[in-house]
Amino acid sequence: MTGRSLSARVPDMTPHGGFQPVFCTIVPPHVLDRLARNTDPVLAGPARRTIQRDAAERTRRGLTAVVGAPSVAPRADAEPGKPQRTIYDAGHGTDLPGDQVRGEGDEPGQDATVNRAYAGLGATFEHYLEVYRRDSIDGAGLPLDATVHYDREYNNAFWNGEQMVFGDGDGEIFLDFTVALDVIGHELTHGVTQHTANLTYYGQPGALNESVSDVFGSLIKQYAQGQTAAEADWLIGAGLLAPRVTGEALRSMKAPGTAYDDDVLGKDPQPATMDDFVRTGRDNGGVHINSGIPNHAFYLLATALGGHAWERAGQLWYDVLTGGELAEDALFADFARLTVKAARERYGDGDELEAVGKAWEQVGVRTL
Repeated sequence: MTGRSLSARVPDMTPHGGFQPVFCTIVPPHVLDRLARNTDPVLAGPARRTIQRDAAERTRRGLTAVVGAPSVAPRADAEPGKPQRTIYDAGHGTDLPGDQVRGEGDEPGQDATVNRAYAGLGATFEHYLEVYRRDSIDGAGLPLDATVHYDREYNNAFWNGEQMVFGDGDGEIFLDFTVALDVIGHELTHGVTQHTANLTYYGQPGALNESVSDVFGSLIKQYAQGQTAAEADWLIGAGLLAPRVTGEALRSMKAPGTAYDDDVLGKDPQPATMDDFVRTGRDNGGVHINSGIPNHAFYLLATALGGHAWERAGQLWYDVLTGGELAEDALFADFARLTVKAARERYGDGDELEAVGKAWEQVGVRTL
């Protein structure tokens, strides 16, 4: 892949001249499509309804971009460097945000889903603040809102450009979407990307958008659990799959293509290297599939450097995402070259520079 024409398109523009925030879900469309074709209505029904709801939310996101989203301002009593979390309950409906059930500083209630969502927002906020000195996902104290118990048997979680939304799952294939901290971190990181590089959600830049969310979703989980790169599982969505599913998670950064192999879900289609790059018009040009390639590059770098992955490997990815040089239509090679540049600028000609170049080489992405 060398030509930009295969990986980029011009997305819709907002009235302000910028690219619109995208509607990003954790469960890839190809997974839901396969479930929707199942002959068992217990499996197919929730998947079909989820696809329909995702389409409606995607349309809503587009209309919001046209008319302009309401601005979200910090509370008058907000302190810089302190989270402002609000959890809402949709009551299995689809009106957002729903009824407020927990605000910042409130004690935990009886609803474990509410408590997990609150804690996950906090862990994400804490990671960005303490590791990268970023005050919330926009860097300026943006309040963090989340809605739980969205729709009935809704098999997804998403960031819609303004807030997080979690489904409860159908209990057959997917469990409650608040159970996986890396899913919460993944979706909120779409907000970080939205406020920084704003990577186009199509083809290679879209796969980079997804990969960046996987990277920081995994780092947020590792940071919360105090894990080194060697101790981490490098799985995205571990704990989401119901017991009947043959699989560990939605994706594996350590071994893309091995997260699941199930008679209902099929086999994980992610490639680990450019030799197996998937050319498709579905899923916005395969954004959830080809993200396995930069995901694997990050895993290789993090494990080669050792220690805590958020300290050096994560710092390089953060430098590139927020440095102002990453184009919205960047290809894998563009991102790779900027990570090499960031390694040289931050660490000189040391182990980090050699390791980042080797990681990209191993997945078949050129850095020269």
